[in-house]
Amino acid sequence: MKQSLKLHLPKLNEIVTLKDFIKQDFKGAKYIAHCEDGEKNELKIVNKTEKTLILIGPEGDFSPKEIELALQNQFKAVSLGTSRLRTETAGIVAVHTINIK
Repeated sequence: MKQSLKLHLPKLNEIVTLKDFIKQDFKGAKYIAHCEDGEKNELKIVNKTEKTLILIGPEGDFSPKEIELALQNQFKAVSLGTSRLRTETAGIVAVHTINIK
């Protein structure tokens, strides 16, 4: 925290199921990054808001049912680029991409 000069301690919440998490109220932009074909915006061109929530899938990606549930709950599909990323790398890429705008 000190090295980045951000001095922001991340908050870790209790574990909940994806289904319950998706249905929670969130005031801000909500995105789901997945590898399935379909209409998606590039994360690097979406409008930056003060609060942004980006779902990154597990190894092997979200199931089609999980993607549909997220879309039904006002999440927008985004792409992190043309490369398929590991889960731990995708999270870092997403945070970096949304913060360099």
